[in-house]
Amino acid sequence: MQTALALRGSVELVDDITKSSAVLSAPVRILPLPWKDPHTVSKAELAKHIGALELACKENPESADLRTCLGIAYAMNYEAYKSMDALEAAVGLDQSHFFAQFKYAELWFRLRGLRKAEEETLKAVDLAGNGWELSMARKQLQEIRRLHREGTQKPEWNKSLKTPSFALLALTVVLFAIAVVWR
Repeated sequence: MQTALALRGSVELVDDITKSSAVLSAPVRILPLPWKDPHTVSKAELAKHIGALELACKENPESADLRTCLGIAYAMNYEAYKSMDALEAAVGLDQSHFFAQFKYAELWFRLRGLRKAEEETLKAVDLAGNGWELSMARKQLQEIRRLHREGTQKPEWNKSLKTPSFALLALTVVLFAIAVVWR
């Protein structure tokens, strides 16, 4: 059945999801759209997926599954801010939704916000409902910690640059004064 769902067009698939109240009441364990290989989805097909998902999200504003799929689609289309908004909304709608939490953490990981990614991935580890989900979350957590240990992260400017700038200014004034006296 899941294979048949993956082969249908995105518009038909979203219609099936939105019409079925049973699917909306419980989290979906396997996301319904073909996200397994992002390189096989063309830009035009991705735009159709995004349009259909945006429409479905308007019709079903309480569906964390649809918001998660929309966030993934935006990320595949290199729209990081829209993806972040959709995934934050999905996590906000259902605090116990593993895929929403996991993909939100993965987006932070890919944007190299490693501290936030680690926090969110730890939440996903707690939400994992089976061994497969737990192994995915642990693997992501392991990779985040490896990158953090190796120093591959966005720099955090938590120190003031006032002291070094005054030191540079003082050094420049002293050198200028020495140059004037020397002549």
